[in-house]
Amino acid sequence: MTMVRSGIGYDIHRLVPDRRLVLGGVRIDHPTGLAGHSDGDVLAHAIMDALLGATALGDLGTHFPSDDPANAGADSIGLLERVVTLVRSAGYRIGSVDASVIAQAPRLAPHLAGMRDRLARTLGIERDAVSVKATTNDGLGIVGAGEAIATLATVIVEKMSEP
Repeated sequence: MTMVRSGIGYDIHRLVPDRRLVLGGVRIDHPTGLAGHSDGDVLAHAIMDALLGATALGDLGTHFPSDDPANAGADSIGLLERVVTLVRSAGYRIGSVDASVIAQAPRLAPHLAGMRDRLARTLGIERDAVSVKATTNDGLGIVGAGEAIATLATVIVEKMSEP
């Protein structure tokens, strides 16, 4: 019998000056970037949390605490690679990822294909198994005011059969 599990992840960071904006490992030209101990990539962070949740391996803060100087300024795609290694070591195969990035600005549509490509390579799955969508918050809340970007991600993993 095949065991399929799902996980959900969420992340939000404030937009601040003097930071570069990176989403899904893709640099986006914008006057502000995401605050965070690492590079603040909320898309990669939400996917990591979803993968860790699906495999009952804890959460992002457990593996990469924000008070650990080793994680200061970390490339979130590098952190995602480490999570993928943990997931595989636990005996799971990543089946699919679906993520929604919620941002009032910048316009993300021109960058979605690049995000999907980068994430698929990092996750070691086919591009058509990675969905990244963008939406706004219709002017509501901190995201709608253009002060933050959030992401919600879901993943499907499958327990690999024992030999």
